[in-house]
Amino acid sequence: MTQPINIAIFASGGGSNAEALMTYFAQHEKIKIALVITNVESAGVIAKSQKFGVPSKFIPKKDFLNPESISTLLSDFKINYIVLAGFLLLIPTYLIAAFDKRIVNIHPALLPAFGGKGMYGANVHKAVADAKAKMTGITIHYCNAHYDEGNIIFQAACKVFETDSAEDIAAKVLKLEHAYYAMVVESVILKTL
Repeated sequence: MTQPINIAIFASGGGSNAEALMTYFAQHEKIKIALVITNVESAGVIAKSQKFGVPSKFIPKKDFLNPESISTLLSDFKINYIVLAGFLLLIPTYLIAAFDKRIVNIHPALLPAFGGKGMYGANVHKAVADAKAKMTGITIHYCNAHYDEGNIIFQAACKVFETDSAEDIAAKVLKLEHAYYAMVVESVILKTL
């Protein structure tokens, strides 16, 4: 059997998207979630990775700035792709260069709207509600050296009603994230094989 394509998930929070990815790829013939990396020592994603038997590593923010430590870790786990699932640090340029077109992120809005530094999670949904936007959704994109500016791979939209709170919007967007993220990641990877 040929070696699987190994994914490292980078996550900072509870890990619902990471869990959806681990579920989707648990029995995959060609793609494996090989590692979870978090920059938050108490992140919920750690317990979720343990449930799937996926090793997890806590890497403090300062260590992300050290190319050697991260590069060695990714090399040790034979990582081919990085998938961001609620990861709140800007990806360092050395990783962008090493994993060109192999770092994928999901953003909880239709970029380029509601993107950029500080636009994550509840902040995005509140901004969508405050702007009285008629539509929102998800954007899956490659990462570059700037927040939310990499080439778009896929978008899916949902309607926003005047009566929707930021929490209502978040619930709609999360459904889209769980429905599409793993499938799009799979298609990105399989296209390169």
